[in-house]
Amino acid sequence: MTHYDLAIVGTGSGNSLVTPDFDDKRVAIIEKGIFGGTCLNVGCIPTKMFVYAAEVALSVRDAARYGVDATLDGVRWRDIRDRVFGRIDPIAQGGKDYRVNGLNTTAYLGTARFTGPRELAVEVDGETHPVTADQIVLSVGAHAVVPEMVTQSGVPYQTSDTIMRIDELPASMVILGGGFISSEFAHVFSALGVDVTVVTRGPALLRAEDREISEAFTELATRQWTVHLDAPVEKISGDARSVTLSLPEGRRVEAEMLLVATGREPSTAGLALDKAGVRTHDDGRIVVDEFGRTDADGVWSLGDASSEHQLKHVANHEARAVAHNLTHPGDLRAFDHRYVPSAVFTHPQIASVGLTEQEAREAGHDVVTKTQKYGDVAYGWAMEDQTSIAKVVADRATGQLLGAHFMGPDASTLVQPVIQALSFGLGVREMARGQYWIHPALTEVLENALLGLDLD
Repeated sequence: MTHYDLAIVGTGSGNSLVTPDFDDKRVAIIEKGIFGGTCLNVGCIPTKMFVYAAEVALSVRDAARYGVDATLDGVRWRDIRDRVFGRIDPIAQGGKDYRVNGLNTTAYLGTARFTGPRELAVEVDGETHPVTADQIVLSVGAHAVVPEMVTQSGVPYQTSDTIMRIDELPASMVILGGGFISSEFAHVFSALGVDVTVVTRGPALLRAEDREISEAFTELATRQWTVHLDAPVEKISGDARSVTLSLPEGRRVEAEMLLVATGREPSTAGLALDKAGVRTHDDGRIVVDEFGRTDADGVWSLGDASSEHQLKHVANHEARAVAHNLTHPGDLRAFDHRYVPSAVFTHPQIASVGLTEQEAREAGHDVVTKTQKYGDVAYGWAMEDQTSIAKVVADRATGQLLGAHFMGPDASTLVQPVIQALSFGLGVREMARGQYWIHPALTEVLENALLGLDLD
């Protein structure tokens, strides 16, 4: 039995917990896969590098509308792929080497499960290592969900964990799912020349967004890709060369490749959490309080393993709080999840923060909204934009800003002033007229949306 001051299971945001406060302590790092977690290896960073290449390709195709004649001569998929992972893989390897060779860290390259309170059995290459620790942090992240129908069909498929490393682009691809992951990959592969079909059982894409944004995006998506809504899959068949999805009303979708993008779930099933007295939600998330503590003394959790927000910036925020709390038991810092922003790097880009119009009404606010077109401000003219919008949600009586939702270029950047305003309690009037707005920058779309709110 080897004892440590701290044991960390998972090396996404959990890898940042080894602060200088642990320089004179013993730390165990347990990782069954690649160091760096979802964001670095199969999530945020590589996908956005692919998205950027897709944006360049679309810009070339669309150049004629601005009087610039250009042609897209070709897409070198392997060069795009290798540029991405030529940057990322060395970072993951460096993180592993740093922990394996660390002065006060011991890296176990295997799996962990509880055998009792603050006791772990760590399996490495068929050998079991009993480990105990004063404190244990579970930052095991999440993994792609694959419906049973897909696995039982025997048809080859890809997930977000594998699709970015394929050797060749298929001529056609069917993407199963209608959320963030589906929408981003539909953009990437269609922009790079793949014939993309999206199949979702719901009535719209990105249904977690404000309804107006979701409906507008769904309409634009149908112009770019073949989209089947209200289409639960009835049967899947095929082989390594093609796949066929049978849908209601006799509809059939055929493609060379199937990408399953039906969500991700916490990777907590194999931890034997009951042996440690750690409770979980029905969806597998670990139950934690506002400080990241589980029900079990000395056991903490953060990120996708426990948070309802599967977002890297949330995991990083929680890691900062937990890192402090591990060594300052008398001065605990709480998570701040009041205004969690999100962005979808699809085409057009989506970003949001705060309440949707529907949530604001359900919360009892006297709701007022304003939807402002990009094309009605000067920079929108320059872009010849006809479809992008910015929507703000506020309380009519109090002038309190409640949320904002963007669909269009640079949405993930334009939402940032709203995140700041919500976080620091800035009202609509103060935000709209209490500062300069650069003219003719695209941020004027937010300024005009705020000024367009009909407040008391």
